[in-house]
Amino acid sequence: MKNSDPRYIKYIEILKEELVPAMGCTEPVALAFAAAKAREVLGKPPERVLAEVSGNIVKNVKSVVVPNTGGLKGIKAAVAAGIVVGSAERKLELLTSVSADQQRLISEFPEKVPIELKMADTGRVLEIIISLFAGESWARVRIIDAHTNIVSIEKDGEFILGASSIEEEKPKQFNESASTMLNVEAIVDFADTVDIEDLRDLIERQIEHNSAISAEGLKREYGANIAKVLRKSYGDEIKVRARAAAAAGSDARMSGCDLPVIILAGSGNQGMTASLPVIEYATHFNQSREKLIRALTLSNLLTIHMKTGIGRLSAYCGVVCAGAAAGAGLAYLQGGGLDEVAHTLVNALAVTSGIVCDGAKPSCAAKIAVAVDAGIMGYEMFKNGQQFYGGDGIVSKGVENTIKNIGRLGMEGMRETDKEIIQIMLNEE
Repeated sequence: MKNSDPRYIKYIEILKEELVPAMGCTEPVALAFAAAKAREVLGKPPERVLAEVSGNIVKNVKSVVVPNTGGLKGIKAAVAAGIVVGSAERKLELLTSVSADQQRLISEFPEKVPIELKMADTGRVLEIIISLFAGESWARVRIIDAHTNIVSIEKDGEFILGASSIEEEKPKQFNESASTMLNVEAIVDFADTVDIEDLRDLIERQIEHNSAISAEGLKREYGANIAKVLRKSYGDEIKVRARAAAAAGSDARMSGCDLPVIILAGSGNQGMTASLPVIEYATHFNQSREKLIRALTLSNLLTIHMKTGIGRLSAYCGVVCAGAAAGAGLAYLQGGGLDEVAHTLVNALAVTSGIVCDGAKPSCAAKIAVAVDAGIMGYEMFKNGQQFYGGDGIVSKGVENTIKNIGRLGMEGMRETDKEIIQIMLNEE
């Protein structure tokens, strides 16, 4: 793909938009970000808080540790952290630096200031509305569709940003450029031909951040220690190490590790799944840095492409897409082209597309291990002359048709599943 091709610049823009740093699981940090912004607008400590959130925010905040809060979990902890810490300008990295005094204040905040929780009922999958009240003054911040997408800010009845008409807007499910411009053939072409210097800093940051949290996950005790179980039970071969590398990052992140990751398509687990197995294989096979950057470019864009039809949050586990993309990245590292990439994706998606997302928590690491294993197996099948064919379940002839099918499954087919998962989780409280 020539750099004069309009898609060339768009693909770089998509990667820059989606590969961003976040410290802590994305949904609780998005809550903290909204709360920090509302506190900034209010201009004084609140006496009362109202948090209105969509079901998928509940699902992804309920069981995950909010970083730098002393192990606290849940919506109230995330909102309290944002109000106490502030620093809304840091967006998804605002909880990176939290003092001991701030941790104490976060812990005490829900006991001193009432935090009311309500379900947002506008039908949006991702919605956060934080309202803060102090005397006669109040401030409200609303986020929809993407984790830092503030669409309205109000203070004392006046709109500082946006307007109430946002209620009538159709939900925007994903990166609009990605949904119209990405396809597997063009992604392979772009990975083959992109000027490395156009992406080097972006991808190097992904390698550095995600490798660091993976190493941390293997070093210490986090969650269910899925990575350590893999290494202890299945040995040290590269296929195990690739699964464990991605799982280790999730082990740490879901349990409140304060190291940042580079998220992908709105998710740190997706960012680690799409990148860490590819990094592990590149090291094992002594691949050049350029080849690794190209393979990661491929894996990242494929993950985004598959997620466009599903949306940022769904009952369809997002690491399924990232694991399949990682498998395609491994195929690319080992000299594969369009055929290898396309068949690896289809083979992997045929196996793991039934994995449900029941929120952010330690078991995400195990789902990552399964998804990466499917990606590896998808490529091994191709190397051995085996494949799944159109008409085999949700597989259709042609990789793009299969990707459309999983988009339909994740967005439409699992809508009621999502509701049931959320209801089950709420009933367990």
